[in-house]
Amino acid sequence: MAEKFDIQLKHLKIDLDDTQRKQFRDYYELLVEWNKIMNLTGITEYEEVYEKHFIDSLTVVKVLDMTKYTSLIDIGTGAGFPGIPLKIAFPDMQVVLLDSLNKRVKFLNEVIKKLELKNITAIHGRAEDFAKQEVYREKFDLCVSRAVANLSTLSEYCIPFIRIGGIFISYKSSTADEEIKQAEKAVHILGGKICDSIKFQIPESEIGRSFIKIQKNKNTPKKYPRKAGLPTKEPL
Repeated sequence: MAEKFDIQLKHLKIDLDDTQRKQFRDYYELLVEWNKIMNLTGITEYEEVYEKHFIDSLTVVKVLDMTKYTSLIDIGTGAGFPGIPLKIAFPDMQVVLLDSLNKRVKFLNEVIKKLELKNITAIHGRAEDFAKQEVYREKFDLCVSRAVANLSTLSEYCIPFIRIGGIFISYKSSTADEEIKQAEKAVHILGGKICDSIKFQIPESEIGRSFIKIQKNKNTPKKYPRKAGLPTKEPL
């Protein structure tokens, strides 16, 4: 497997040192161990975790030069994807992982501790609440999310966190054209603009993927995000 991981990393032009490789191994082991007592992922097979979680998280390098970003927030991070793989590969970045389930945040804190990651915080809460706090609102260069929600809803959760000029990347399956069309109005209201939708296959695999790239051009109106539940029930 290490060989396939190496080939895929080469496609992405990512070089990892021995410390980073060990961090990925330790992450995998913790994921499988904790998954026995709580539902973190349906994927536990070594090869699949490396491909469908680690490499998939890192494929954002296909659309962004990650060395240009100093701060990142991962909304609805779950078991830490894509935020932790990105932190391992780009250790200089300041990272915040946000999840609404406290037991997942406990797992993330264990990963951070075991991997000895610096300048990374896992927080328990809802995007609707944290996006209203001055310490988080419009403070990040980059927001990423692999969370399963339609793009209109996800944009309301994510765009308030990024500064003007910052980028929000939504990880989607290979078919997202209709979703993009439906989200244009919401993105505009929130101060963003859909710059690009990039479709590709994960290197050395049959897995289709698309990234929706949204740039923030103006401040998000203060009333957004709306209170908990509304962005999902009534997308903009």
